[in-house]
Amino acid sequence: MLDFFTIFSKGGLVLWCFQGVRGPAAAATAPVNALIRSVLLQERGGSNSFTHEALTLKYKLDNQFELVFVVGFQKILTLTYVDKLIDDVHKEFRDKYRNEFQQKGALGILNGTFDFKDDFLRLLREAEESSKVRAPTVMKTFEQSVKSQKTVKCMIETRGEKPKEKVKNKKNKGSKKEGNEAVTASAKAAPGEKQSAAGDREELTKDEILQKNREEFFKRHMKAGEKSSKSPKPDAQKEKGKKPRVWDLGNSNAKVLDYSNSTTNGNSEASPMEEFDADMALKDQNREPGRLYDLEYESDEEAEEEKIIQNTSKPSTKKGGLGGMFGMLKGLVGSKSLTRQDMDPVLEKMKDHLIAKNVAAEIAVQLCESVAKKLEGKVMGTFTTVTSTVKQALQEALVQILQPQRRVDVLRDVMDAQRHRRPYVVTFCGVNGVGKSTNLAKISFWLIENGFSVLIAACDTFRAGAVEQLRTHTRRLNALHPPESHGGRTMVQLYEKGYGKDAAGIAMEAISYARNQGFDVVLVDTAGRMQDNAPLMTALAKLIAVNAPDLVLFVGEALVGNEAVDQLVKFNKALADHSMAQTPRLIDGIVLTKFDTIDDKVGAAISMTYITSKPIVFVGTGQTYCDLRSLNAKAVVAALMKA
Repeated sequence: MLDFFTIFSKGGLVLWCFQGVRGPAAAATAPVNALIRSVLLQERGGSNSFTHEALTLKYKLDNQFELVFVVGFQKILTLTYVDKLIDDVHKEFRDKYRNEFQQKGALGILNGTFDFKDDFLRLLREAEESSKVRAPTVMKTFEQSVKSQKTVKCMIETRGEKPKEKVKNKKNKGSKKEGNEAVTASAKAAPGEKQSAAGDREELTKDEILQKNREEFFKRHMKAGEKSSKSPKPDAQKEKGKKPRVWDLGNSNAKVLDYSNSTTNGNSEASPMEEFDADMALKDQNREPGRLYDLEYESDEEAEEEKIIQNTSKPSTKKGGLGGMFGMLKGLVGSKSLTRQDMDPVLEKMKDHLIAKNVAAEIAVQLCESVAKKLEGKVMGTFTTVTSTVKQALQEALVQILQPQRRVDVLRDVMDAQRHRRPYVVTFCGVNGVGKSTNLAKISFWLIENGFSVLIAACDTFRAGAVEQLRTHTRRLNALHPPESHGGRTMVQLYEKGYGKDAAGIAMEAISYARNQGFDVVLVDTAGRMQDNAPLMTALAKLIAVNAPDLVLFVGEALVGNEAVDQLVKFNKALADHSMAQTPRLIDGIVLTKFDTIDDKVGAAISMTYITSKPIVFVGTGQTYCDLRSLNAKAVVAALMKA
């Protein structure tokens, strides 16, 4: 049973609506608006279904007349006729009002009266009946089965005989028989020693056979002993068991090597100033302090245009004037609507190109499917190629994907938290080795340059050296921004409790300490964990649920391809499954690291944004504190579409 069926224009004007259940007329408004916001405006039309709360929505686009057909029904129902119904309604509605759309255009949509209820009910009745009228599957008779074709003789097995191998192809029966005959002949032509040995064994008694077997066994072992005795023996045998290696410059005392001290929290004297080369740490001295620059990409459009001009200016020696003209016009669409057959070759090349640029294969397929649905039936201009049309539509879709619904403005949110006299809490999570601690230090430097004090919570209590790494960053940041430059106020401090402690408890204590000491921002560093590790994912969900951070950032590498999808899906799923809240807290944004190592293979940015619908807040582009950028969607798309 359908909840509703509606037809509206892409401009938002409802042309006709059918309501299958009793209730307010606006019951279909919220699901359809969610479909428009989450799918149509975000260029996520790869699938023709969308789930909103308890409803499943299926839709179909008519690009020629700019119409959208949407049907909604309860998601617990399995209605097999919905796809047929929406196709039939689309065809019937177009054919009935084609002239009105073509002659009057937008005015026809505004002023037209669409009486379509009787036609719709007829199509609905036909679709329901077609789904019911299905011939039941008839069971095979014994005569039709393969077993009936076998003889009783071939099914009898005698003890001691090996079962015959099944013959797949009847044509190869002759060749297999010949091969078997050859094998038996070769067995017969074997040396006579084995046959004589078998004959002797048959003549001997059981006791004599056992005695003979024992003698043969002892002879073999004696020969093996002689061979092993000939091998050179080491002068000194190694002692059993493992011994710890003692390094020449090392120290065997573990206490000397433990630099973590839980009593140093909040004490600036415990983090002495470190003298190091500031030019090396900052790299760019001409930058504007506190500014987060956009990601840059050097486009080669001018070089491509020059190549095109040079190629077109060269005269064609093989073809005449008419041949060159017809060659230029080849592939142009002359005021006709695009079909799927026209776009398939171009979309296939585009899909391979996206996968080569590190876009996940599944997402590349969905992107091309979305572009195909957006362009199918659309009327093109006279001098427009299919390739350029598809490429432009794909570029627009990619830019739209990289600009998701919610934009994260960290500085604005920190100032808002300041007005409420509480610290702004950011939690970093991700898999092992992606650069969480390094990019946390970069973000700390950026926040300090914008005048905010930062408390770093060392909640990675598992990895050896994690606390020491954050302590080193804290010393260097304090050296770059000493308290004397900020009115005697220490701008960055480290809160740590050593190793082996509960990360959620440390984060809670750090937030409480920051509130009492007046820190503006708390950056929580967590241990790296693989997305399949259930105990560690449960611990992360506990940390987020207990402390309720303002921002949860997933740190991911720009080097990954299909793995990015798996990581983000499983991280979000784990946070949802292990959260006790009714509306679980998921990932709010993404930090994309190691972006300087991938050249133009920037597909991971598309994969991560597409799968989560969350923005890329920061991009790491190097190893110094200044190598932090904000995402420039057009630059990423330009790099992605570069041949």
